[in-house]
Amino acid sequence: MNATVLRAGFLTTVQDLGRTGFRRLGVSLGGALDAHAMRVANLLVANDENSAGLETTMGTLRLRFADERLVAWCGDQFEVRMNDGPFPAGRVARIEANEELQMTAPQSGARAWLAISGGIDAPLVLGSRSTDLRGKFGGHEGRALKEGDTLPLGRSSAHADRLAESLRETRIAEWGVHAEWAGSARRAGFLRVVQGAQRDRFSADTHRKFVLEPFVVTAQSDRMGIRLEGPPLENSDQADLVSEAVAPGTIQVPPSGNPILLLGDCQTIGGYSKIAHVITVDMPVAAQLRPGHSIRFHEVSLAEAHQLLLGREDELARFRTGMQLRA
Repeated sequence: MNATVLRAGFLTTVQDLGRTGFRRLGVSLGGALDAHAMRVANLLVANDENSAGLETTMGTLRLRFADERLVAWCGDQFEVRMNDGPFPAGRVARIEANEELQMTAPQSGARAWLAISGGIDAPLVLGSRSTDLRGKFGGHEGRALKEGDTLPLGRSSAHADRLAESLRETRIAEWGVHAEWAGSARRAGFLRVVQGAQRDRFSADTHRKFVLEPFVVTAQSDRMGIRLEGPPLENSDQADLVSEAVAPGTIQVPPSGNPILLLGDCQTIGGYSKIAHVITVDMPVAAQLRPGHSIRFHEVSLAEAHQLLLGREDELARFRTGMQLRA
């Protein structure tokens, strides 16, 4: 069975958790910019956490389903409707054959992630169904969706079928995930970071600017990275830097002094000095930044970053167990 794209919005792509193990070949990780949101949405519809879903950016998405499915979404303040009724974030719902789901552009934030029971059955490319927009492969024909596209859907799991039956009357579950998981941008305003590889190339005064002054997201931002404007971050060591590995979350400082926060589609190596790195648990907040947003940075220790990640994974494990016990 399938879902038909009636309206594709500004930038909607097929994404899973990305391509791992190919960075040495120059292939970006890619995948959902908020991997946690994609995992949660997939668990809500009884999918494997790495199943392919949709990431939509700053625009309206409208889908029609050919058969009965479970659907769930997480993200920011999109208005989502199903069968002409509101469909809140962080819930699971049963949508029937020939019914439509519609998302409108968010009032704040930038992105949402939609999971469908059975997942989107796009071809595997290097172990992933994610769309690589720069390489033009993966996902749906290696590109963003457009009106009229038909998305093949996999078979729903037996657990999903039981869950759908339990929603026969209510259609939308009365239970769901907590607010922070449903909408990560609600705590936007600051990003926690650990020290970067070239921290010692920047003066103490530059570090004070970095953690005390706000930075504003510019329009020159996309899935590869977010360009920021603020107090120029001067590099005290002008010696050439040999290009080395970078990853999503790395904050590079080019000669202009305006930092660049790298996201999922970033290159695999870079030659700019790295002043800091956004911790994993705050990457969902970074994924919701849009032009004009103001952001501040707060430095934490690597040990604290590890503890925060372990805590979130523990919470996710409990949620996973709870979902397995439903229906």
